Amino acid sequence: MRFDVITLFPEQFRILSAEGVVARALRRGVAELVTWNPRDFAADAQRTVDDRPYGGGPGMVMKVEPLRAAIDAAQAAATAAGCASRVAYLSPQGRRLTQVDMRRIAAEPGWVLLAGRYEGVDERLIEARVDEEWSIGDYVLSGGELAAMVVMDAVIRLLPGALGHADSAAQDSHGDGLLDCPHYTRPEVIDGQGVPAVLLSGDHAAIERWRRQQALGRTWARRPDLLRARGLSAEERALLDEFMRGRVGPDAEQAAEQAAEQEP
Repeated sequence: MRFDVITLFPEQFRILSAEGVVARALRRGVAELVTWNPRDFAADAQRTVDDRPYGGGPGMVMKVEPLRAAIDAAQAAATAAGCASRVAYLSPQGRRLTQVDMRRIAAEPGWVLLAGRYEGVDERLIEARVDEEWSIGDYVLSGGELAAMVVMDAVIRLLPGALGHADSAAQDSHGDGLLDCPHYTRPEVIDGQGVPAVLLSGDHAAIERWRRQQALGRTWARRPDLLRARGLSAEERALLDEFMRGRVGPDAEQAAEQAAEQEP
């Protein structure tokens, strides 16, 4: 999979290739990262990429011409490498991404990621050249670089060969629409608190059942909106009912209904 990133600060992306899961995936050729600086495509000696907004107001707006030229060059290079890439703009106005979106993004051969700066990008470029607009949350960053890196990290770890164990990504939080279950490691007792007995039992079926129940219970307690969107099978409903009876007593059903009605 190939990522071409349009950014005024390509050096920020060195962190992705320096260490960690993404760095190993890049070294192995699981994914490829190429950066493009719009200043290299500016027509004037000052390498201008922004200008004052029409209508007045604070800040500057990124210009169409250098961004368009950078996108053209990135897509041409991707095509020459046998990778047809669509363009995504990282923006607070974009669609807020979920794990489902990350899996969809990972299924594509490549993307051109446009990292905006200042007050944003001239709307005419977005209308003409951007295929999708993405947000990683309802807040504002200084630029789209961090958002682009978040997307790349979330997507690359889904690619075959990126993680050490093939099931790791599938078992993460949100992998099945649920939060992850609790995890424990050695030593067995810390400050008088032990590991749940079922995890020491060697009964793999019981362990799997416990983990599933804990994932359901944690999602119910922390993110009821995820359960509302996902739905439950009859078996999962029984597991969650058992979890709630053990944790919150006979009023569990009413508590669950109230939690499910809360806004995300």
